[in-house]
Amino acid sequence: MIALEMPPIIPREDLFGNPVKSSAQISRDGKRIAYIAPDEGVLNVWVYTIGQKDDAVITSDRARGIRSFMWAHDGIHLLYVQDKDGDENWHVWAVNVETKEARDLTPHPNLQAKLVGLDYRHPNEVLAGLNLRDERVHDVYRIFLDSGEAKLEVENPGDVIGWVDNEDFKVTAAFATLPDGGNELRVLQGDVWKSIAVWGPEDEGAPYGYTPDGKGMYLSSSVGSDMQELRILDIATLTEITLASHPTVDLDEALFHPTLHHVQAVGFNEDGLEWQALDPAIERDLEILQSGNRGELHVISRDLADENWIVLYTSDIAPASYYHYRKGTGEVEFLFTARPELMKAILAPMKPVHIATRDGLTLHCYLSLPVGVEPKNLPIVLNVHGGPWARDTWGYNPEAQWLANRGYACLQINFRGSTGFGKSFLHAADREWGAKMHDDLLDALNWAVREGIADPKRAAIYGGSYGGYAALVGVAFTPEVFACAVDIVGPSNLMTLMSSIPPYWEPLRKLFTLRVGDPEIEPEFLNSRSPLFKADQIVCPLLIAQGANDPRVKQAESEQIVAALQERGKQVEYLLFEDEGHGFARPENRLKFYAAAEKFLASHLNGRSE
Repeated sequence: MIALEMPPIIPREDLFGNPVKSSAQISRDGKRIAYIAPDEGVLNVWVYTIGQKDDAVITSDRARGIRSFMWAHDGIHLLYVQDKDGDENWHVWAVNVETKEARDLTPHPNLQAKLVGLDYRHPNEVLAGLNLRDERVHDVYRIFLDSGEAKLEVENPGDVIGWVDNEDFKVTAAFATLPDGGNELRVLQGDVWKSIAVWGPEDEGAPYGYTPDGKGMYLSSSVGSDMQELRILDIATLTEITLASHPTVDLDEALFHPTLHHVQAVGFNEDGLEWQALDPAIERDLEILQSGNRGELHVISRDLADENWIVLYTSDIAPASYYHYRKGTGEVEFLFTARPELMKAILAPMKPVHIATRDGLTLHCYLSLPVGVEPKNLPIVLNVHGGPWARDTWGYNPEAQWLANRGYACLQINFRGSTGFGKSFLHAADREWGAKMHDDLLDALNWAVREGIADPKRAAIYGGSYGGYAALVGVAFTPEVFACAVDIVGPSNLMTLMSSIPPYWEPLRKLFTLRVGDPEIEPEFLNSRSPLFKADQIVCPLLIAQGANDPRVKQAESEQIVAALQERGKQVEYLLFEDEGHGFARPENRLKFYAAAEKFLASHLNGRSE
């Protein structure tokens, strides 16, 4: 490859190291802004008073770093969740922004906690789900911020995966799984839980919360439609009214008023996020915020008076940028960009492309090409997303920028089973792991070859989680196609994957058996879709990376295929991170992995390296 025509190499540190600042949020009283930034090299939460330069770090994590948080409604506490070395046994922490005192609100061993709700009318209270009684399910506890006292609020009957609180901050609705793999919405009437909505296993949807008058429930639902729509369900009559829908994609986002709780706008994401105002009171705000060509708009937080907003703009050729919007004046004030060094770099545009599959589906994909060279006969990396019930979206993507900057065409494919494109597209992937889902990836690669973009002899397949599985499938099931592969925390044996899911995923087991296969009655089928049992067919080099504490894809998933390859004298490089889980949170581990992956890809695809 001729490197002289390309822009300078972007340092991996700028792409994969810690951001300088990120995740800004405004306090409920509109007086402070909190954000995440490094402190002694570890991501922590910082706070400053609006109009002053009194930035101070208020948390003191010295391990994996804090990656998300939220303001409590009392104005003095921030809440965040943290696990240990990636084990996903999350605890809920509260930190006082004035004293910097941090307290574990869920101080129990072998516990997983999740936040259920906050309410501005009950500023001292938090609802949290804890699997303290039964590790398979989460009961709801009311926790008091001033004392740390926790009281059992609602006991989980064994099938509830989500809870909804009402205007009195009482849990009065539950979202549950059904034996057939579907879901049910129940409301508490007196002492009895009554079913008010049912989704069959073929449908998708979930509750957003009560309408302001308490007589209805906001839902996303695909019942009677291929796409998920925003609807209101009348609890008394059980009739539904559609508020917003899109002909080709599901509902993606819904924006609610911070205190009145009525829906104000919805977002739909086909090739990029587009907003639709439902409340005339917000139309002017969206118009102001979407003018100026700053990028794709995301509303991150709002104060209770609805006078101050924090908004995020994303772009394919710029890092994330945060702004403070003052609703009264319409002023949009720049706060910071997450990675200012990248503002100086030449980044690669991400182009949406639609690719037809061999059986007539349309794949919404994203292509990022090296800048400065003709897009012909390039080495190509299929960057396969995880999930698989997730999707790739347009915007800044560090891996896409890294690959394009190193000289590769990066193709991200929303293969069948990806979410957001309707239930027919989602369920076209049922029982198609290692089969039609893989065909979609091959069809996308063949498109790039036919277009003259990709060199078929220099194609790699790369991904994490399901994407790691897809990488293993690619080289085991179609060994003639790929020159090399990178698998990050990917399962190699679907039988052992299904038998070792975390206990708190137990209510979702039926969903897995419907969409993947049933280990109880069809082990041969699952084995036939498992790369481990076709390891002898692998001929190209592999790089496999794993977190030792991964609760979803256990360490054995990587080590059993590494052992199988080593026994056969195959070329495999294995990286095990002892202090990581399902992905690599520590910057030193991320940088070590990407350095190894960069060297690996360069040696087998003839790309650039730092």
